[in-house]
Amino acid sequence: MNLQMDINQILQHLPHRYPFLLIDRVLSFEPGKEIVALKNVSMNEPFFPGHYPHHPVMPGVLVIEAMAQAAAILSFTGTGDGKPDDSKVYYFVGIDGARFKRPVVPGDQLILKVVPTRSMRGVWKFDAIATVNDQVAAEAELMCTMRDK
Repeated sequence: MNLQMDINQILQHLPHRYPFLLIDRVLSFEPGKEIVALKNVSMNEPFFPGHYPHHPVMPGVLVIEAMAQAAAILSFTGTGDGKPDDSKVYYFVGIDGARFKRPVVPGDQLILKVVPTRSMRGVWKFDAIATVNDQVAAEAELMCTMRDK
C-alpha cells in the first residue's frame, strides 16, 4: 500500500496550523510502517528574517519538529483512529541521537522519512531522517505519545 496525502488531508490529521504546520505533502505512507513527507522551504517562512538575515538557515529544532509531525501522521494512521480529536493530544516526549549534517535553506525541498521502531506503554519510538537532494540534513530517534486531554 502506497498512500499519499495533500495539504487538505494533512490538516485533518494534524492539529498544527500556520505558522507551525511543517508538512506540505505526504508522498507515501504505509499505516504503521513508514511515511515519507515533504516540506517546501520558502524564503517566506516566518523564522528566516531572524535566523539569519544575511544567511537564512532553517532552525534545526524546526527540522526535528517537521520529522515529529510526520511521525504524528504515521501514528494517527496506524492506530485505527486515523485522525486526532478534541479529547486527545499528541506530545513529542524525547529526542535521542539528533545530528545535523547540512543546513536547510530557502528553495530546499526537505524530504522526511520516518519509521516506527518500537511501541511500549503508549510511547512510540521512531527513526527519522530529513534529506535534501538525497543528502542527509538531519537524523534523530524521536519519542512521542498520545494522551487524553
